[in-house]
Order: sequence, then C-alpha cells, then structure tokens
Amino acid sequence: MKKIELEIVALSHSITQTHSYAVVLGEVNGLRRLPIVIGGFEAQAIAVALEKMQPSRPLTHDLMKNFMNAFAIDLLEIIICDLQEGIFYSKLVCSTENDTVEIDSRTSDAIALAVRFGCPVYTYENILESAGILMEDTEATKGKKKKAKPTETVVEDDAPTGNEDLKTMTLDELNNLLGEVLDSEDYIRAIAIRDEINSRQKKR
Repeated sequence: MKKIELEIVALSHSITQTHSYAVVLGEVNGLRRLPIVIGGFEAQAIAVALEKMQPSRPLTHDLMKNFMNAFAIDLLEIIICDLQEGIFYSKLVCSTENDTVEIDSRTSDAIALAVRFGCPVYTYENILESAGILMEDTEATKGKKKKAKPTETVVEDDAPTGNEDLKTMTLDELNNLLGEVLDSEDYIRAIAIRDEINSRQKKR
C-alpha cells in the first residue's frame, strides 16, 4: 500500500471536545488535511519540540528519545496505519544495528517522537480518503505543484485564553510572565507570550 507523507501544519484547540487539542497534519505537496484530536499533555509535548523550547527537566517524550539514543535505537518513520471508530492507530518503525521493528503507539505519542527525531510521518490513502479534509486550491496555485511549507505551530483558541491581556503588558512584564509560564510547564501559553515579545522587538 502506497504511503503518503504528512507534515504538521497546525496545533489548535479542538472545536468538538472541551479541553482537547487537535494536531492538523497536511499532505506534503497536496491539499488534504488530517485533523487528529489529542490530549493537552501531548499537545504541549509536540509544541515544545516544534518550538525548540528547553524544559528545565526532560518531558516524557524527551526521556523516551534519550533512552532510545542511549541504546542506539533510531526512529526511522511513523505510520498512521489504521482508523477504527474514530480512533487513529499508529506504529513506530525503529531500527538498531541488527534489526528493524514496528511498535504499536498512540498517534499523539508517535507524532511527539517524530518531531524530536526529525523523522517523516506517513499514512495511507484510505485513511486520508475517510478522515481527511480537502482544502480549496487558489487560483495562484492551480496548475502548479504545491511545495511543502515549513512546519508551523499555530495555536488557536475558541475560548479566550488571556492572550488579549498580553497586548497591554510591557516587555519586562512579558519576559517575567514567560519565565513563570515555563516554570509551570504551560508551553502552549508560552508560545503566545514568546510570539508577542518577538513581534514587539521586530517593531523597534
């Protein structure tokens, strides 16, 4: 069965489930999107790796990567291989010097590890057909092969998160708040604060 490569295009709050997030995977060189509902912990784990943040202590997925590196296990790719009753099933394709092994994994954990190892994410056509969303092509891209975009982390909230208050804070207050938020390991909120700091510094 032909594999289709995906990339992370967004990380947002799920509209359908309260206190859940959705990671949105996009078809490389294509227009289809595959939204997958994940938990808050896994969303933060993915966001930390995407944004190259350095937690004070290793998160669970960092520990997993360190463990695999210590025993010379490489993560070659992850495959979102099945969809049953709305639940995605994935496998890690791992290799050692002597063997290649496929390990069953929750899709959210698999994506969090894929970001850390920098390995590709794949799925199959039947899964994209049944659960994917086709994005409309624009006149500018019609007739042209779409290029893969760099991975972005986009955090969108349906409910207010307090991000509106960031506009009224000084740079010193934002930097202090960023330190507090990182200490409490709220990395999703940290991204919003960091982006506000960066936008202010660019305007200088």
